[in-house]
Amino acid sequence: MWSLLTFVDRKIVEYRPWILVKQHDDPGVGRLLNEILYASAETLRIVSVLLKPVLPEITEKIWAQLGMTTPLIDERIDKLAWGGLPAGQAVGEAAQLFPRLDLKKTVEKMAELELVEVARQNALLGKTAPAEAQPAEWTRPEGVPPLAATITIDDFTKSNLRVAKILAAEPVEKADKLLKLSIDVAEREPRTIVAGIAKAYTPEQLVGRKVVIVANLQPAQAARHPE
Repeated sequence: MWSLLTFVDRKIVEYRPWILVKQHDDPGVGRLLNEILYASAETLRIVSVLLKPVLPEITEKIWAQLGMTTPLIDERIDKLAWGGLPAGQAVGEAAQLFPRLDLKKTVEKMAELELVEVARQNALLGKTAPAEAQPAEWTRPEGVPPLAATITIDDFTKSNLRVAKILAAEPVEKADKLLKLSIDVAEREPRTIVAGIAKAYTPEQLVGRKVVIVANLQPAQAARHPE
């Protein structure tokens, strides 16, 4: 439905009915203008029926602005068909459907509603709010290592991240977690890397995929044997 509305919106911009209306005395232009306006309104009518269960209030407003006299709730999805909007029907009063929100007031209201909801849930669970909130004691989950030492933005910018295409993949002998990958990273020759993802992917699943690598990471062998 969103794609349909986007398509209609694009066509309105393409045909510019606000320009065509100035030339409506021309029979051809007048016929085109009528077709564009009718198609747009009829699309809104159909979408209003389909979206009624999800956006009940907004669709009722659209229905009224289209000038429809029958109740929207009585429309049946299985009876929808193009042409249900009577030709020449007068539309209702136009009004903004989605007014712009004041950011500050909206955030304040959300915070207020959050406090109300927390109090409601506490009441349902028989909890009483403490006089002063105390930070909960936290224990690192088992098996999760602590974070490494922090780095500066200068350290981060030294990493050269590049997209590489996986050309081939195969298991590493005597290693149940490792896969050897041959990748194309726009260099003269393919590069070989090792990734500890064998338990998540099979080699067949990886060929042709694209991954992000740290292209300037020092090779493991060079790191162990700098000579």
